[in-house]
Amino acid sequence: DVQLQASGGGLVQAGESLRLSCVASGFTFSNWNMRWGRQAPGKGFEWVSTISRGGDSTAYQDSVKGRFTISRDNAKNTLYLQMNNLKPEDTAVYYCYTAASGSAYSSAIYTTRGQGTLVTVSS
Repeated sequence: DVQLQASGGGLVQAGESLRLSCVASGFTFSNWNMRWGRQAPGKGFEWVSTISRGGDSTAYQDSVKGRFTISRDNAKNTLYLQMNNLKPEDTAVYYCYTAASGSAYSSAIYTTRGQGTLVTVSS
């Protein structure tokens, strides 16, 4: 079974940092661009960041540029999201996911999405 398990969320104050992790299994992790998305309370699922298969190319939603950093360790089948200077508007459930081959980096249409991890940022 294809599985994506995110962890690392929690309750923090504005300006603090968190590092999310996502462990993948059941597929060849290094063959896929990997993505982080989020869903805030009462809102739809949105794309946050993408990293290429080899980790040499990344993309970010404008609202997180300069604050979030996506990375991956293909030897450990693990995806990361370092989140610095968190803001209350970053409060959401964060998910790692895959999209169909050839999808745009900013696609929020997922083929596989794991259980999310809740990030709550208080002001």
